[in-house]
Amino acid sequence: MDEHLLEIRQYQGEGYRPLIDFGTWRVAILRWIEGLLPERQEYMERHMQTDEVFVLLEGRAILILGGNETEASGVHPQVMESGIMYNVKQNTWHTILLSLDASVLIVENNDTGKDNTEYCTLTPEQRRRIMELG
Repeated sequence: MDEHLLEIRQYQGEGYRPLIDFGTWRVAILRWIEGLLPERQEYMERHMQTDEVFVLLEGRAILILGGNETEASGVHPQVMESGIMYNVKQNTWHTILLSLDASVLIVENNDTGKDNTEYCTLTPEQRRRIMELG
């Protein structure tokens, strides 16, 4: 197929991979990676200039929200359902847990990165709570 008419993308590897950028937006896939194991969760992040949309395509996933205060406040899990859009609002602390077979579609601004993302180290209590979810 002529890519001027139709781009076809897929990703079967581990971790996060942007697949399509256009204008100001990006579509990416997030798949299981060891760093997303409950016992490896050390921080939450928040994006200062964009919402971030998550759609579970396959497997199991739990979005974990931490509010929008200066630091993450608590652990608020949202079990994801396949085909449902979950829009994590700008400035909301979040992380995600994935099963080995999980695949999540992500839509965000195409300039989302370390320059406009903040990171918050989890407290021992928050880490314990996340371990209980996994």
